[in-house]
Amino acid sequence: MNPQAKLIFTSSLLLGTTITISSNHWIMAWTGLEINTLAVLPLISKSHHPRAIEAATKYFLVQATASILVLFSSMTNAWYTGQWDITQLTHPTSCLIMTAAISMKLGLAPFHFWFPEVLQGSSLITGLLLSTAMKFPPMTLLYMTSQSLNPTLLASMAILSVAIGGWMGLNQTQTRKILAFSSISHLGWMAAIIIYNPKLTLLNFYLYAMMTASVFMILNSMKALKLPTLMTSWTKMPSLSAILLLVLLSLAGLPPMTGFLPKWLIIQELTKQDMAPTAT
Repeated sequence: MNPQAKLIFTSSLLLGTTITISSNHWIMAWTGLEINTLAVLPLISKSHHPRAIEAATKYFLVQATASILVLFSSMTNAWYTGQWDITQLTHPTSCLIMTAAISMKLGLAPFHFWFPEVLQGSSLITGLLLSTAMKFPPMTLLYMTSQSLNPTLLASMAILSVAIGGWMGLNQTQTRKILAFSSISHLGWMAAIIIYNPKLTLLNFYLYAMMTASVFMILNSMKALKLPTLMTSWTKMPSLSAILLLVLLSLAGLPPMTGFLPKWLIIQELTKQDMAPTAT
């Protein structure tokens, strides 16, 4: 890709993310999300391979649908309440649609089907962008509207995401698909706690982004797109393979690694919520 073009798309990504995370008006947040979507499409399809073009098309259709729902939800809320402020999302129908829209943007189950396919059609560096930077603006919106979202729908999607992310990842041989299902599972953990402790969700997201970025960069150095390649890399790059092992164990949430901390804190916070039915 032309360096000038790459610079324009990268700048647009930064601009879109900055607009979304710093806005308090729904139209500005929507504008930032649209800039982000349009800027990442050329990065996905830059190889001109049919699989990459298919991934870019799928990504565009899903993100455009989610953006329409964000706009529709905010307009419905403004129609009934006269408020365009992001934190003033109070109309029940708007809350329900917004929960679904942000979940679609993030790739939470049952709106997760696009994510493994798009990641599989992208390069590892673009996959790193999609798994971390592109999740940041919707996660910010989720954080800002956490008190308005539908708790039942969010909890159902969280449980489903954790289950699907764990089960579907077992059957894969492609490293990008395994990381895609890992992302879905981690998002489930974040969605489970967002209503009760939003700051904990952000901590979880930051740690997840750092660990996933490390895995993607190591895999990119090894040129490991499939598990068989990864199995033979020990002889060629022993130190990098050892680091990858530790990062993957951390990503899995194994104590005493860093990845265990957010899971422990989330479970601890959930136990304080008295969600178990009381015996009569």
